[in-house]
Amino acid sequence: QLQLVESGGGLVQPGGSLRLSCAASGFTLDGYALGWFRQAPGKEREGVLCINRDDSDTYGPLSTKGRFTISRDNAKNTVYLQMNGLKPEDTAVYYCAVAEYCYSDYNRFNYWGQGTQVTVSS
Repeated sequence: QLQLVESGGGLVQPGGSLRLSCAASGFTLDGYALGWFRQAPGKEREGVLCINRDDSDTYGPLSTKGRFTISRDNAKNTVYLQMNGLKPEDTAVYYCAVAEYCYSDYNRFNYWGQGTQVTVSS
């Protein structure tokens, strides 16, 4: 069974850090583009960061680049999202997903995890 499982979410104060993990089972992440997305209540799902198939480049909005870093560990079949300098507006459910490329349209990502809640609040 193909599955992605996110973990690492929680409550953090503004300015704090969290590292999210996304572990795959039933298939290998090697050779896929891997993306992190988030969705806040009442808002559209948006891309956070995506790493392409050969790890040569990452893509993301200005709101997260410089604060967030995406990486993968193929040996652990896991992708990570390191989030620093968290802000209240980063509060959302965070999802990982895989695709052939880092598409701008999240609907083109094939497999999704169930999400992990990140809450940034004092």
